[in-house]
Amino acid sequence: MKRISMLGAGFIGRFYAMSLLGQRSQDKIVSVYSRREETAKRFSEDYACPHFTTEMEEAINRPEVDIVCIALPNNLHEAAVLLCCKHKKAVMTTKPLGRNAEEAKRMLLAVEEAGIFNGYLEDLVYTPKFLKSMETVKAGALGRILWAKSRETHPGPHSDWFWDKEQSGGGCILDLGCHCVEISRSFIGKDVRPIEVMCWADTQVKPIDAEDHAIALVKYASGAIGQFEVSWTFRGGLDLRDEVMGTEGTIWINNFLRTGLEMFTSGKSTDYVAEKSESNSGWLFPMGDEVNDLGYNHMFTDMLNSLDKGVAPKETFYDGYVVNAVLDAAYLSAKTKLWEPVNLDIWRGQEPGEQVKHLAEYDADHYLIKEELTHYGAKKLILKNKHTGKLIEREIE
Repeated sequence: MKRISMLGAGFIGRFYAMSLLGQRSQDKIVSVYSRREETAKRFSEDYACPHFTTEMEEAINRPEVDIVCIALPNNLHEAAVLLCCKHKKAVMTTKPLGRNAEEAKRMLLAVEEAGIFNGYLEDLVYTPKFLKSMETVKAGALGRILWAKSRETHPGPHSDWFWDKEQSGGGCILDLGCHCVEISRSFIGKDVRPIEVMCWADTQVKPIDAEDHAIALVKYASGAIGQFEVSWTFRGGLDLRDEVMGTEGTIWINNFLRTGLEMFTSGKSTDYVAEKSESNSGWLFPMGDEVNDLGYNHMFTDMLNSLDKGVAPKETFYDGYVVNAVLDAAYLSAKTKLWEPVNLDIWRGQEPGEQVKHLAEYDADHYLIKEELTHYGAKKLILKNKHTGKLIEREIE
């Protein structure tokens, strides 16, 4: 059993609590912190938490606390992490790790210097569909990964602080792009270095200082491309989709919005449907098990099992730092309209060398461009002569 101190009693803190208390069925939230006493008190009542407080350090520095879970606005992450370091408490924090890479780097170095367990709560790389897809990719079924695309769009976040650039650190790129970058990075290979980013971003709808819509390309040292599409302007609910393409196959994932469960209702006796749902009448797309399908269950199982075993979880502060560095480059590119380098002061993966051209051999004199079976039964080959560069078409009966 692990005893948890929850920092933050709002929307995401409650999602976390539902998973923490439901999946392993052995853990307990023993303290909760909120800036508002009534929020902390209500949380403590709802989740049978014996202690609540409006003092962050009081929630962290309690002898019964094994690990601290940070579910706070982005601008409070660093202060909370430093208090965990001060009191030598294991810590896991919601995404993004920091408002920028420099902030994330300070937190990474702090937890490593303190020697404490650190987990990065990136739930969307723990969804059941993603985990199954990763097994397939690792087994080589898709061959060499060429392109990984992730899309997260919805009408905008729930809390006021997200819309304040000083507190949040940015708009939809930071809020949603952090998910998308880590999804693509996982498919491409987390030891493959992200090199540079090209990004378009704009504020199209919302009266805010930050961006509400963005699209970006992330170039990796292997030659693979990661792509993300993020928006706070999408109408119709929460759209989570991923695609990964390799030399031998393709995977499409639809995590939310259209997942096979559809219902129509006039709205009578209908309340909550699913996260970011804009309506409770008409055609609706409920989730079968929202906490599980969004990855929270598998994420916390990995975090707490890893803490039990004394090993690092799949997602650590280092991963959060790399994501922040990629997003920093995206923000700069959106301003300059140029490819911008990903600046990583700390890199623990493969060192990028010259990009290797992977050309499919056909025979001693030809490369294979394409092979297909025609509608009239013949096999058609498109070949390229290695010496002359000439393209030829050959049919095999």
